[in-house]
Amino acid sequence: MPTIRERWSSRSSFVFAAIGSAIGLGNVWRFPYITYQNGGGAFLIPYFVALITAGIPLMILEYYVGQETQRAPPTALKKIWKKSEWIGWFSVCLVFLLSTYYSTIMSWCVNYFYQSFTLGWGSTPEAINNFFNNTLLGKSGSPGILGGIQMPVLIGLAITWISIYLCLFRGVKILGKIVYFTVCIPWLLLIIMVIRGLSLPGAIEGLNFYLTPDFSVLLKPQAWLAAYGQIFYTLSLAMGTLIIYASYQPKDSDITANAFITSLANCGTAFLAGFAVFSTLGYLAQSMGVSVPEVTKSGLGLAFVTYPTAINLLPVASRFFGAFFFLLLLTLGIDSAFSEVEPVVGSIVDKWGLKKKWVLPLVCIFGFLVGILYSTRGGFYWVDLADHFICNYGITLVGLLECIVIGYVFGARKARSCINEVSDVRIGPWWDVFIKFITPIVLGVSFIMQLIKLIQNGYGNYPIWTIFTGMGFIVLLLILSVILSRRKGVSDE
Repeated sequence: MPTIRERWSSRSSFVFAAIGSAIGLGNVWRFPYITYQNGGGAFLIPYFVALITAGIPLMILEYYVGQETQRAPPTALKKIWKKSEWIGWFSVCLVFLLSTYYSTIMSWCVNYFYQSFTLGWGSTPEAINNFFNNTLLGKSGSPGILGGIQMPVLIGLAITWISIYLCLFRGVKILGKIVYFTVCIPWLLLIIMVIRGLSLPGAIEGLNFYLTPDFSVLLKPQAWLAAYGQIFYTLSLAMGTLIIYASYQPKDSDITANAFITSLANCGTAFLAGFAVFSTLGYLAQSMGVSVPEVTKSGLGLAFVTYPTAINLLPVASRFFGAFFFLLLLTLGIDSAFSEVEPVVGSIVDKWGLKKKWVLPLVCIFGFLVGILYSTRGGFYWVDLADHFICNYGITLVGLLECIVIGYVFGARKARSCINEVSDVRIGPWWDVFIKFITPIVLGVSFIMQLIKLIQNGYGNYPIWTIFTGMGFIVLLLILSVILSRRKGVSDE
């Protein structure tokens, strides 16, 4: 006898959970820098074009697949087309690996939150850089040299996985209550950080670098690819999360309005985060007597080196705002962290009919054990490599395949008709065009260009064997996904 499917306690619980999944650590350190790097204010043009032509259409698609089938990604896609179950398993395998290194970055945030009460990362830029690279991570210098385990990272990793388990073990009704706090608290903290940043001397100079439009950049294909990549990355598309979350909705729930709300809330948060980040960087540049580009770093360097340096220079309450900033990262990250685990657990439960209370702890324990690799002295490099190959190749490929299955095999027009039956905001034939042509073309071109760039230039300064390892692992996950799809489960009986 099939078990009764879990349900969100309300529509707002689902929307908040979806927003929490989309809004993550990348909203703070990735979006502002990409905006600055690709034309400043002018980048908002391709960004919102990408949102309308790819982000929202694909989110509507994934909401529809989950809500219509009432299943996790593998069995959901199988109900759409019986030969596409492996695509769902591929996304689940990818998002599980993503959760193992994302939880490691959360571990770094845990350590910095602890250090913020004493500004234990040091008092000079050199000391702060040394704390991150040597004291905390103990970088070995190469991904081939793992070295020993960094205990602070391992402890933070354990805290993160315990937090993920505690958020999920009571089911989506309790999760729906948790997300009200884990979504609203970051918004409140972010507003405080923006107000504080704008009050600092040099803030306007920082915002000028963030927003001043350079329209010539829009003639470069890279700016448009960056916009589509950022939209895909930030909305949690093709990760299975939106499908599993939507499967906990009643079949007659609105789809399009929820997709618009989720997408716009996420993008608005990312844009707001830019004000907090670049106003503070403007202050840092003025305090150090250098230009803003000289203190502007992307990615992890921004969160764990540049921003702590700026916090140290604050004239008052530096410890308070240091704790605020890393609490912001933790509350932003925890939603994304447990949203990456739920598709894995839900897929196993739906496929084989196992009890969630047993599957969840096993998945969390296994995720923690895999994460031990990233807590070694060579772990930083494997975090970077895993992120590059999973996001640029694996997840992009899943999104492309989803568009093909819905657009051509199932039929975009048929899907649109079903979506409009339950939605207050009706979508027109434009959605068919995006799902069948625009989105898959953009994803296909992005995948090919990234692959050509990888073949020609490699990735970073990593040795060639790491490139073969990364791509080989993607192929192995594809093979594993096919094997899992051929295993008989309760859904096949």
